[in-house]
Amino acid sequence: MPLLSHRVRNMAPSPTMAITSKAKEMRAKGIDVIGFGAGEPDFDTPSHVKEAAIKAIEEGFTKYTPAAGIPELREVIAQKLLRENGIEYSSSQIVVTDGAKFALFSLMLSVIDEGDEVIIPAPYWVTYPEQVKFAGGKPVFVNTSEENGFIFTLELLEKVVTERTKLLILCSPSNPTGAVIPEDELKRIGEFCAEKGILIASDECYEKLVYEGEKHVSIASISDELKEITITINALSKAYSMTGWRVGYAAGPSEIISSMIKINSQSVSNVNSIAQKAAVAALTGPQEFLKDWLKAFDERRRYMVERFNSIPGVSCTVPKGAFYAFPNIKKVLERGGFKDDFEFADFLIENAKVAAVPGSAFGYPGYMRFSYATSMENIKKGLDRFEAAVRLIMEK
Repeated sequence: MPLLSHRVRNMAPSPTMAITSKAKEMRAKGIDVIGFGAGEPDFDTPSHVKEAAIKAIEEGFTKYTPAAGIPELREVIAQKLLRENGIEYSSSQIVVTDGAKFALFSLMLSVIDEGDEVIIPAPYWVTYPEQVKFAGGKPVFVNTSEENGFIFTLELLEKVVTERTKLLILCSPSNPTGAVIPEDELKRIGEFCAEKGILIASDECYEKLVYEGEKHVSIASISDELKEITITINALSKAYSMTGWRVGYAAGPSEIISSMIKINSQSVSNVNSIAQKAAVAALTGPQEFLKDWLKAFDERRRYMVERFNSIPGVSCTVPKGAFYAFPNIKKVLERGGFKDDFEFADFLIENAKVAAVPGSAFGYPGYMRFSYATSMENIKKGLDRFEAAVRLIMEK
């Protein structure tokens, strides 16, 4: 009899975390590695958020909270969703979770039965398929195309729907491509899902990071019909640089949210009490800094894409959201005789001292994900190294 459960035996570790950990280990040994793996802003958490956490500690707000989250935070989230996203939820339809990752995890456990199919557009965030498999479901991948800017469409969805389809996962703006699904396409997708009785998990963690006049639209805001089948998932990690605080949330149909609260109660108990108070301050306090952050991300985005498109054998579409570039490196792999993009990623970190995540980790071989949530100095230095390594390969 195996020591470990089949759930864990079938689960792959996170490649993004592995790359980031390896880069940190090398830096700890004094090796100068430029890391493009981590999906977290390099900016510090805003001071008013940290001050709220300190105040919570000083006032002794350090005990258990309700499993669903403190009432104050749930109400603030409801107000935010109405004000910014145009979706009206009562606070009872909201659960505060240990980051968006746990919101997705508890959602999968709440709605997926053995053999249920979950449609995942590719490229996808590395965690989606592993969570689906953990819950006993079957991930069904559907490739978007670089030519169409990696945008998921109704036509792609229609090709893979079966009688076993239970859930569609949407991530817009996308990790890893930065693709933003237009409102009219979201409407078409949503109406089809409503007709077929398919639930939608809408991962909106990068909603505040959109460029070039693009507009983020919450699919649940389009109609009451779509709101009834959608679970909106978000976090404070990206917008407020609170990755380590672990505060996410989900809003949706009462029956599903109640199940997710139950899972909270029997697993993590509750999200850190101090972090919840900090989250209230984040959502209700000054927001002006977001414009400065977005401007910095935009400058880095444009510089990174321009650099990639100037390197022989590399091409890169322009991301419209998030903080990742997803360059095509197929010609480099072919010229260099690399077995796959994982081997190339190993080559980069060992020889160029540059850490990036291979596209295969996101279900899309022949590409790399580079995060520009790091300083312009690091970006320039890292891309100089990347370009030098690639030119040596292409000029052989």
